[in-house]
Amino acid sequence: MGDFELLVSDSRSRARLGLLHTAHGVIETPVFMPVGTQGTVKAISPDRLEEMGVKIFLCNTYHLHLRPGEDIVKEAGGLHSFISWPHSLLTDSGGFQVFSLTDLVEVDDDGVYFRSHLDGSLHRFTPEVALQIQMDLGADIIVTLDQCIGFPASSHQERLGAKRTLQWAKRSKEFFSSPHQLLFGIIQGGMDEDLRICCAKETVAMNFAGYALGGLSVGEPPPLTYKMIERVEPFLPPDKPRYLMGVGTPESIIEGVRRGIDMFDCVLPTRNARNGCLLTRRGKINIDRQEFSRDFRPVDPECHCYTCLNFSRAYLRHLFKCKEILASELATIHNLYFMVELMENIRKSLREGYFLDFAEEFLAEYESNPFSSFSKK
Repeated sequence: MGDFELLVSDSRSRARLGLLHTAHGVIETPVFMPVGTQGTVKAISPDRLEEMGVKIFLCNTYHLHLRPGEDIVKEAGGLHSFISWPHSLLTDSGGFQVFSLTDLVEVDDDGVYFRSHLDGSLHRFTPEVALQIQMDLGADIIVTLDQCIGFPASSHQERLGAKRTLQWAKRSKEFFSSPHQLLFGIIQGGMDEDLRICCAKETVAMNFAGYALGGLSVGEPPPLTYKMIERVEPFLPPDKPRYLMGVGTPESIIEGVRRGIDMFDCVLPTRNARNGCLLTRRGKINIDRQEFSRDFRPVDPECHCYTCLNFSRAYLRHLFKCKEILASELATIHNLYFMVELMENIRKSLREGYFLDFAEEFLAEYESNPFSSFSKK
Protein backbone atom coordinates (compact mmCIF):
# COMPACT_ATOMS: atom_id res chain seq x y z
CA MET A 1 0.00 0.00 0.00
CA GLY A 2 1.24 3.45 -0.82
CA ASP A 3 3.23 2.59 -3.93
CA PHE A 4 2.73 4.58 -7.09
CA GLU A 5 3.20 2.45 -10.18
CA LEU A 6 4.29 4.30 -13.30
CA LEU A 7 2.91 2.24 -16.17
CA VAL A 8 3.49 4.47 -19.21
CA SER A 9 5.56 7.56 -19.92
CA ASP A 10 4.44 9.24 -23.14
CA SER A 11 7.31 9.51 -25.61
CA ARG A 12 6.12 12.82 -27.08
CA SER A 13 5.20 14.69 -23.91
CA ARG A 14 5.56 14.51 -20.13
CA ALA A 15 2.20 12.72 -19.76
CA ARG A 16 2.06 9.60 -17.57
CA LEU A 17 -0.23 6.66 -16.88
CA GLY A 18 -0.09 5.16 -13.40
CA LEU A 19 -1.70 3.38 -10.49
CA LEU A 20 -1.94 4.89 -7.01
CA HIS A 21 -2.51 2.35 -4.22
CA THR A 22 -4.44 3.53 -1.15
CA ALA A 23 -6.03 1.80 1.82
CA HIS A 24 -9.40 1.94 0.04
CA GLY A 25 -8.45 0.85 -3.44
CA VAL A 26 -6.29 1.43 -6.48
CA ILE A 27 -6.74 4.67 -8.43
CA GLU A 28 -5.87 4.90 -12.11
CA THR A 29 -4.09 8.12 -12.99
CA PRO A 30 -4.41 10.69 -14.43
CA VAL A 31 -7.51 11.23 -12.31
CA PHE A 32 -9.97 14.04 -11.65
CA MET A 33 -11.29 14.23 -8.09
CA PRO A 34 -14.72 15.82 -7.56
CA VAL A 35 -14.93 18.11 -4.54
CA GLY A 36 -17.12 17.02 -1.63
CA THR A 37 -16.34 19.94 0.65
CA GLN A 38 -18.46 18.96 3.65
CA GLY A 39 -18.42 15.22 3.14
CA THR A 40 -20.73 15.21 0.14
CA VAL A 41 -20.38 16.07 -3.52
CA LYS A 42 -23.19 18.58 -3.86
CA ALA A 43 -26.42 17.53 -5.61
CA ILE A 44 -25.41 13.93 -6.28
CA SER A 45 -25.67 10.76 -4.20
CA PRO A 46 -22.69 8.43 -3.58
CA ASP A 47 -24.24 5.58 -5.55
CA ARG A 48 -24.40 7.81 -8.64
CA LEU A 49 -20.70 8.61 -8.20
CA GLU A 50 -19.90 4.92 -7.97
CA GLU A 51 -21.99 4.10 -11.05
CA MET A 52 -20.07 6.57 -13.20
CA GLY A 53 -16.71 5.28 -11.98
CA VAL A 54 -15.54 7.84 -9.41
CA LYS A 55 -12.88 6.20 -7.21
CA ILE A 56 -11.81 9.19 -5.12
CA PHE A 57 -13.10 12.60 -4.11
CA LEU A 58 -11.92 15.43 -1.91
CA CYS A 59 -13.25 16.62 1.45
CA ASN A 60 -12.24 19.81 3.22
CA THR A 61 -10.48 19.90 6.59
CA TYR A 62 -11.50 23.47 7.43
CA HIS A 63 -15.22 22.87 6.92
CA LEU A 64 -15.33 19.45 8.58
CA HIS A 65 -13.39 20.80 11.56
CA LEU A 66 -15.98 23.55 12.06
CA ARG A 67 -18.91 21.17 11.63
CA PRO A 68 -19.55 18.49 12.64
CA GLY A 69 -16.03 18.36 14.10
CA GLU A 70 -13.37 15.71 13.65
CA ASP A 71 -14.24 14.20 17.05
CA ILE A 72 -17.73 13.27 15.82
CA VAL A 73 -16.37 11.89 12.54
CA LYS A 74 -13.78 9.83 14.42
CA GLU A 75 -16.44 8.53 16.81
CA ALA A 76 -18.50 7.47 13.78
CA GLY A 77 -15.60 5.29 12.63
CA GLY A 78 -13.90 7.79 10.34
CA LEU A 79 -14.93 9.72 7.26
CA HIS A 80 -15.54 6.66 5.06
CA SER A 81 -18.01 5.23 7.56
CA PHE A 82 -19.59 8.59 8.38
CA ILE A 83 -20.41 9.41 4.76
CA SER A 84 -20.84 5.79 3.58
CA TRP A 85 -18.14 5.91 0.89
CA PRO A 86 -16.13 2.69 0.37
CA HIS A 87 -13.53 4.14 -1.99
CA SER A 88 -10.63 6.53 -1.54
CA LEU A 89 -10.81 10.03 -0.04
CA LEU A 90 -8.41 12.97 0.05
CA THR A 91 -8.55 15.81 2.53
CA ASP A 92 -6.81 19.13 1.97
CA SER A 93 -5.17 20.95 4.87
CA GLY A 94 -7.74 23.74 5.10
CA GLY A 95 -5.05 26.33 4.47
CA PHE A 96 -6.64 27.74 1.32
CA GLN A 97 -10.01 28.18 3.06
CA VAL A 98 -8.39 29.83 6.09
CA PHE A 99 -6.81 32.45 3.86
CA SER A 100 -9.74 32.95 1.49
CA LEU A 101 -12.92 32.63 3.58
CA THR A 102 -12.16 34.41 6.82
CA ASP A 103 -12.09 38.13 7.55
CA LEU A 104 -9.66 37.89 10.42
CA VAL A 105 -6.47 35.90 9.85
CA GLU A 106 -3.26 36.29 11.81
CA VAL A 107 -0.35 34.28 10.47
CA ASP A 108 2.96 33.70 12.22
CA ASP A 109 5.78 31.22 11.77
CA ASP A 110 4.07 28.72 14.08
CA GLY A 111 0.65 28.68 12.37
CA VAL A 112 -2.47 30.74 11.85
CA TYR A 113 -5.30 32.16 13.95
CA PHE A 114 -8.63 32.55 12.15
CA ARG A 115 -12.26 33.21 12.87
CA SER A 116 -14.96 30.85 11.68
CA HIS A 117 -17.05 32.16 8.80
CA LEU A 118 -20.03 30.51 10.54
CA ASP A 119 -20.07 32.07 14.01
CA GLY A 120 -16.92 34.15 14.37
CA SER A 121 -15.33 31.75 16.87
CA LEU A 122 -11.53 31.85 17.10
CA HIS A 123 -9.50 28.85 15.95
CA ARG A 124 -5.82 27.97 15.65
CA PHE A 125 -4.24 25.81 12.94
CA THR A 126 -0.62 24.75 13.28
CA PRO A 127 0.98 22.13 11.01
CA GLU A 128 0.46 19.57 13.75
CA VAL A 129 -3.17 20.55 14.45
CA ALA A 130 -4.10 20.46 10.75
CA LEU A 131 -2.47 17.06 10.40
CA GLN A 132 -4.09 15.64 13.53
CA ILE A 133 -7.52 16.72 12.28
CA GLN A 134 -6.90 14.89 9.00
CA MET A 135 -5.57 11.83 10.80
CA ASP A 136 -8.73 11.78 12.91
CA LEU A 137 -10.93 12.20 9.83
CA GLY A 138 -9.18 9.18 8.34
CA ALA A 139 -8.89 10.11 4.65
CA ASP A 140 -6.58 7.95 2.52
CA ILE A 141 -4.52 10.91 1.33
CA ILE A 142 -3.80 13.95 3.52
CA VAL A 143 -1.69 17.04 2.89
CA THR A 144 0.51 19.38 4.86
CA LEU A 145 -0.56 22.85 6.00
CA ASP A 146 0.66 25.54 3.62
CA GLN A 147 0.43 29.30 3.28
CA CYS A 148 -1.36 29.95 0.02
CA ILE A 149 -0.40 33.23 -1.67
CA GLY A 150 -2.80 34.86 -4.10
CA PHE A 151 -2.09 36.58 -7.40
CA PRO A 152 -0.61 39.08 -7.82
CA ALA A 153 1.73 38.95 -4.85
CA SER A 154 4.91 40.79 -3.94
CA SER A 155 8.26 39.02 -3.91
CA HIS A 156 8.29 39.37 -0.11
CA GLN A 157 4.87 37.67 0.19
CA GLU A 158 5.92 34.84 -2.12
CA ARG A 159 9.15 34.20 -0.22
CA LEU A 160 7.53 34.38 3.20
CA GLY A 161 4.76 32.01 2.13
CA ALA A 162 7.26 29.58 0.64
CA LYS A 163 9.48 29.70 3.73
CA ARG A 164 6.59 28.98 6.10
CA THR A 165 5.22 26.23 3.85
CA LEU A 166 8.62 24.49 3.89
CA GLN A 167 8.95 24.85 7.66
CA TRP A 168 5.43 23.53 8.18
CA ALA A 169 6.09 20.62 5.78
CA LYS A 170 9.13 19.58 7.83
CA ARG A 171 7.14 19.74 11.08
CA SER A 172 4.29 17.78 9.47
CA LYS A 173 6.65 15.05 8.30
CA GLU A 174 8.08 14.72 11.82
CA PHE A 175 4.60 14.67 13.40
CA PHE A 176 2.95 12.26 10.95
CA SER A 177 2.35 8.81 12.44
CA SER A 178 -0.47 7.13 10.52
CA PRO A 179 0.43 3.85 8.75
CA HIS A 180 -2.74 3.73 6.67
CA GLN A 181 -2.64 7.25 5.21
CA LEU A 182 -0.47 8.85 2.53
CA LEU A 183 1.00 12.26 3.32
CA PHE A 184 1.54 14.67 0.43
CA GLY A 185 3.79 17.72 0.66
CA ILE A 186 2.75 21.01 -0.94
CA ILE A 187 5.04 23.09 -3.15
CA GLN A 188 4.48 26.84 -3.06
CA GLY A 189 6.55 29.75 -4.45
CA GLY A 190 4.06 31.99 -6.23
CA MET A 191 5.01 32.94 -9.77
CA ASP A 192 8.74 33.09 -9.03
CA GLU A 193 10.27 30.29 -11.10
CA ASP A 194 13.49 30.03 -9.11
CA LEU A 195 11.57 30.02 -5.82
CA ARG A 196 9.23 27.31 -7.11
CA ILE A 197 12.19 25.13 -8.09
CA CYS A 198 13.87 25.69 -4.74
CA CYS A 199 10.67 24.73 -2.91
CA ALA A 200 10.28 21.65 -5.09
CA LYS A 201 13.81 20.47 -4.34
CA GLU A 202 13.48 21.00 -0.58
CA THR A 203 10.04 19.40 -0.40
CA VAL A 204 11.14 16.36 -2.42
CA ALA A 205 14.13 15.97 -0.10
CA MET A 206 11.65 15.37 2.77
CA ASN A 207 10.43 12.24 0.95
CA PHE A 208 6.64 12.56 0.97
CA ALA A 209 4.32 9.97 -0.57
CA GLY A 210 3.30 12.50 -3.22
CA TYR A 211 3.69 16.15 -4.16
CA ALA A 212 1.02 18.80 -4.63
CA LEU A 213 1.47 22.06 -6.52
CA GLY A 214 -0.37 24.73 -4.54
CA GLY A 215 -0.95 28.43 -5.11
CA LEU A 216 -1.82 28.03 -8.79
CA SER A 217 -5.10 28.88 -10.50
CA VAL A 218 -5.48 31.73 -8.01
CA GLY A 219 -6.06 34.42 -10.61
CA GLU A 220 -3.03 34.17 -12.85
CA PRO A 221 -3.51 33.65 -16.62
CA PRO A 222 -3.46 29.95 -17.64
CA PRO A 223 -0.22 30.20 -19.64
CA LEU A 224 1.55 31.25 -16.44
CA THR A 225 0.09 28.25 -14.60
CA TYR A 226 1.40 25.94 -17.30
CA LYS A 227 4.79 27.61 -17.23
CA MET A 228 5.11 27.01 -13.48
CA ILE A 229 4.25 23.33 -13.95
CA GLU A 230 6.87 23.01 -16.68
CA ARG A 231 9.57 24.53 -14.51
CA VAL A 232 8.83 22.36 -11.46
CA GLU A 233 8.08 19.01 -13.10
CA PRO A 234 11.70 18.02 -13.88
CA PHE A 235 12.49 18.20 -10.15
CA LEU A 236 9.67 15.86 -9.09
CA PRO A 237 10.49 12.16 -8.70
CA PRO A 238 8.91 9.99 -11.41
CA ASP A 239 7.89 7.32 -8.90
CA LYS A 240 5.62 9.64 -6.88
CA PRO A 241 2.22 11.12 -7.85
CA ARG A 242 1.92 14.82 -8.79
CA TYR A 243 -1.23 16.68 -7.75
CA LEU A 244 -2.27 20.05 -9.21
CA MET A 245 -4.53 21.58 -6.58
CA GLY A 246 -7.75 23.40 -7.47
CA VAL A 247 -7.41 23.02 -11.25
CA GLY A 248 -10.05 21.14 -13.21
CA THR A 249 -11.43 22.70 -16.38
CA PRO A 250 -11.24 20.26 -19.32
CA GLU A 251 -8.63 22.34 -21.12
CA SER A 252 -6.47 22.81 -18.01
CA ILE A 253 -6.57 19.07 -17.33
CA ILE A 254 -5.37 18.30 -20.86
CA GLU A 255 -2.56 20.84 -20.48
CA GLY A 256 -1.70 19.58 -17.00
CA VAL A 257 -1.52 15.96 -18.11
CA ARG A 258 0.64 17.03 -21.05
CA ARG A 259 3.09 18.46 -18.49
CA GLY A 260 3.21 15.43 -16.21
CA ILE A 261 0.38 15.96 -13.69
CA ASP A 262 -1.40 12.88 -12.30
CA MET A 263 -4.16 14.26 -10.05
CA PHE A 264 -6.59 17.17 -10.28
CA ASP A 265 -9.48 18.57 -8.22
CA CYS A 266 -11.85 21.47 -8.79
CA VAL A 267 -15.31 22.68 -7.74
CA LEU A 268 -16.10 24.11 -11.19
CA PRO A 269 -17.77 21.09 -12.85
CA THR A 270 -20.28 20.75 -10.01
CA ARG A 271 -20.63 24.47 -9.23
CA ASN A 272 -21.19 25.28 -12.90
CA ALA A 273 -23.73 22.46 -13.11
CA ARG A 274 -25.81 23.96 -10.30
CA ASN A 275 -25.79 27.25 -12.23
CA GLY A 276 -26.93 25.69 -15.50
CA CYS A 277 -23.54 25.68 -17.23
CA LEU A 278 -23.12 22.28 -18.88
CA LEU A 279 -20.05 20.67 -20.44
CA THR A 280 -20.19 19.24 -23.94
CA ARG A 281 -17.61 18.03 -26.41
CA ARG A 282 -18.01 21.33 -28.24
CA GLY A 283 -17.63 23.55 -25.20
CA LYS A 284 -19.90 24.84 -22.46
CA ILE A 285 -23.55 25.73 -22.94
CA ASN A 286 -25.79 27.79 -20.68
CA ILE A 287 -29.01 25.82 -20.53
CA ASP A 288 -30.88 28.94 -19.42
CA ARG A 289 -30.78 30.38 -22.94
CA GLN A 290 -34.09 30.91 -24.72
CA GLU A 291 -32.99 28.92 -27.77
CA PHE A 292 -33.14 25.70 -25.71
CA SER A 293 -36.80 26.13 -24.72
CA ARG A 294 -37.96 23.91 -27.62
CA ASP A 295 -34.78 21.89 -28.09
CA PHE A 296 -35.74 18.29 -27.37
CA ARG A 297 -32.33 16.75 -27.94
CA PRO A 298 -30.01 15.69 -25.09
CA VAL A 299 -27.45 18.11 -23.68
CA ASP A 300 -24.72 16.29 -25.60
CA PRO A 301 -25.92 13.84 -28.29
CA GLU A 302 -22.73 11.79 -27.87
CA CYS A 303 -23.02 11.47 -24.07
CA HIS A 304 -24.31 8.29 -22.39
CA CYS A 305 -24.94 9.65 -18.90
CA TYR A 306 -28.30 9.14 -17.18
CA THR A 307 -29.28 12.73 -17.89
CA CYS A 308 -28.54 12.64 -21.61
CA LEU A 309 -30.14 9.21 -22.08
CA ASN A 310 -33.43 10.31 -20.53
CA PHE A 311 -33.95 14.09 -20.67
CA SER A 312 -33.88 16.95 -23.15
CA ARG A 313 -32.34 20.39 -23.06
CA ALA A 314 -35.86 21.82 -23.05
CA TYR A 315 -36.75 19.87 -19.91
CA LEU A 316 -33.52 20.83 -18.15
CA ARG A 317 -34.11 24.48 -19.01
CA HIS A 318 -37.65 24.16 -17.62
CA LEU A 319 -36.30 22.69 -14.35
CA PHE A 320 -33.80 25.50 -13.92
CA LYS A 321 -36.40 28.15 -14.70
CA CYS A 322 -38.69 26.61 -12.07
CA LYS A 323 -35.80 26.31 -9.61
CA GLU A 324 -36.48 22.61 -9.14
CA ILE A 325 -33.93 20.64 -7.07
CA LEU A 326 -33.79 18.01 -9.81
CA ALA A 327 -32.18 20.57 -12.12
CA SER A 328 -28.99 20.63 -10.05
CA GLU A 329 -28.93 16.84 -9.73
CA LEU A 330 -29.32 16.11 -13.44
CA ALA A 331 -26.82 18.80 -14.42
CA THR A 332 -24.28 17.55 -11.86
CA ILE A 333 -24.64 13.96 -13.09
CA HIS A 334 -23.92 15.13 -16.62
CA ASN A 335 -20.92 17.34 -15.83
CA LEU A 336 -19.23 14.74 -13.62
CA TYR A 337 -19.88 11.99 -16.16
CA PHE A 338 -18.23 14.24 -18.75
CA MET A 339 -15.16 14.66 -16.51
CA VAL A 340 -14.91 10.93 -15.69
CA GLU A 341 -15.19 10.04 -19.37
CA LEU A 342 -12.57 12.65 -20.27
CA MET A 343 -10.12 11.05 -17.84
CA GLU A 344 -10.93 7.57 -19.15
CA ASN A 345 -10.21 8.73 -22.69
CA ILE A 346 -6.96 10.37 -21.61
CA ARG A 347 -5.82 7.16 -19.92
CA LYS A 348 -6.84 5.09 -22.97
CA SER A 349 -4.87 7.39 -25.27
CA LEU A 350 -1.81 7.07 -23.04
CA ARG A 351 -2.16 3.30 -22.85
CA GLU A 352 -2.42 3.03 -26.64
CA GLY A 353 0.15 5.72 -27.49
CA TYR A 354 -1.87 8.51 -29.10
CA PHE A 355 -2.26 11.04 -26.26
CA LEU A 356 -1.07 14.14 -28.13
CA ASP A 357 -3.33 13.37 -31.08
CA PHE A 358 -6.26 12.92 -28.69
CA ALA A 359 -5.40 16.17 -26.88
CA GLU A 360 -5.23 18.14 -30.14
CA GLU A 361 -8.52 16.76 -31.42
CA PHE A 362 -10.30 17.22 -28.10
CA LEU A 363 -9.19 20.83 -27.65
CA ALA A 364 -10.01 21.74 -31.27
CA GLU A 365 -13.55 20.44 -30.82
CA TYR A 366 -14.04 21.73 -27.27
CA GLU A 367 -12.87 25.24 -28.11
CA SER A 368 -15.12 25.52 -31.18
CA ASN A 369 -18.35 27.50 -31.07
CA PRO A 370 -20.79 25.25 -29.17
CA PHE A 371 -23.78 26.70 -30.97
CA SER A 372 -22.41 26.24 -34.48
CA SER A 373 -22.74 22.44 -34.14
CA PHE A 374 -25.51 22.22 -31.59
CA SER A 375 -27.84 24.88 -32.99
CA LYS A 376 -31.36 23.68 -33.75
CA LYS A 377 -31.70 22.48 -37.31
